[in-house]
Amino acid sequence: MALTGRFALLVALGVVPVVLAGAAGAPEAWLALVGWLVLVVGAGVLDLSLAASPRRVALRRELPDRVRLGEPVTAVLSVENLGQRMLRATVRDGWEPSAGVAGRNRTAVRVPPFERRRITLGLTPWRRGDRRSEQVTIRSAGPLGLWSRQATLSAPGRIRVLPPFHSRVHLPSRLTRLRELDGRTPLLIRGQGTEFDSIREYVRGDDVRSIDWRATARHTDPEVPGSARLMVRTWRPERDRRIVIVTDTSRTAAARIADEPRLDTAFEASLLLAALASHAGDKVDFLAWDRRLRGRVHGASGPALLARMVDTMAGIEAELIEADWAAVPAQVRRITSRHALVVLLTAADSPGTTRGLLSMLPQLTSRHTVVVASVADPALIDASRAREDLEQVFAAAAAERGLLDGERVGAAVRRLGGLTVTAAPQELPPALADLYLELKASGRL
Repeated sequence: MALTGRFALLVALGVVPVVLAGAAGAPEAWLALVGWLVLVVGAGVLDLSLAASPRRVALRRELPDRVRLGEPVTAVLSVENLGQRMLRATVRDGWEPSAGVAGRNRTAVRVPPFERRRITLGLTPWRRGDRRSEQVTIRSAGPLGLWSRQATLSAPGRIRVLPPFHSRVHLPSRLTRLRELDGRTPLLIRGQGTEFDSIREYVRGDDVRSIDWRATARHTDPEVPGSARLMVRTWRPERDRRIVIVTDTSRTAAARIADEPRLDTAFEASLLLAALASHAGDKVDFLAWDRRLRGRVHGASGPALLARMVDTMAGIEAELIEADWAAVPAQVRRITSRHALVVLLTAADSPGTTRGLLSMLPQLTSRHTVVVASVADPALIDASRAREDLEQVFAAAAAERGLLDGERVGAAVRRLGGLTVTAAPQELPPALADLYLELKASGRL
């Protein structure tokens, strides 16, 4: 049972005669007040008895299965009155705050017996993962609106919020460069990381070492003078290469750089690289790792690859534990025993936090091409340049110390045979995609 504001207002009206007449000289006013209270309470009891039961209600949800982070979505709740009385109710749908309910989460409805009404809520989720609503609270009022009957009913609902993939705006330009790369490769000579493409007729400027004399003989008619046609072999970057993306989900991934968690930036870079490599004909595997496997995508290709990746990433959050880098080589070996491009998305800005990474790195670089991608903090760069007063000078010195630590880690990675990519959050995904294209053009995959 719940009391309404209308009931409180009626009770307050009975106090007015007592205040005006005075408590000491007007005993009749007190008797009138008691009678008024009895009348109002009786009306409330009658009103409560005439209210429809909030438990004789059927609830049904209409929700989208998936939505990208930050995109608005409509959630529909159908309320069906199974009782014999008119349902005058206020309905509260119990979405968690991160679902981003627009406006007040309370809706007044009037549902005649055996009819149904639809309640529409606008949601704009601001956090990845499964956003849930487990219960719906219904407060049913009587005809007078004095007292209400209230019940909380189970009505589970779920919307999976996927990573936004803002870096997809960089994909068309990188695909254009990839097509240009494929178009230039027939003019190149054979080298590591290339495979046979086709045979065509020789044109001025082709490397004479690419002439295929057997094909030339087949295209030459010995009985027709001057029919000799030189044929050359053409090559292209080798396809079906293996790309293994390992995203660090340990405590360093929880840090916010430029108002974005480091883990979300790693997901953006992973999605852009996976989309580009999939268009290039390479096979992509994704791992989310700290001390155990948080998520894995293996054996997917084409449109299913990104769909499975964003679905896996949706429920992954950074864990406040130290990463176990010693177990990463074993995880990579479970995926492939052949040479692969292994991309490690982690924090590489402090020698202390990267000690485990550096000790493990030689095991990977001895068999694979390894790239360590990390996020650079733009605030450090800005602080290192501001030196107008004494406080800013000390802040600049601390920022320079942090930048030098990052450079030391990068130099150590390169000495151990790895490659490094360090950029601001918005620039890291395209920078990693550019490095992939450079490796593919040079035949190092």
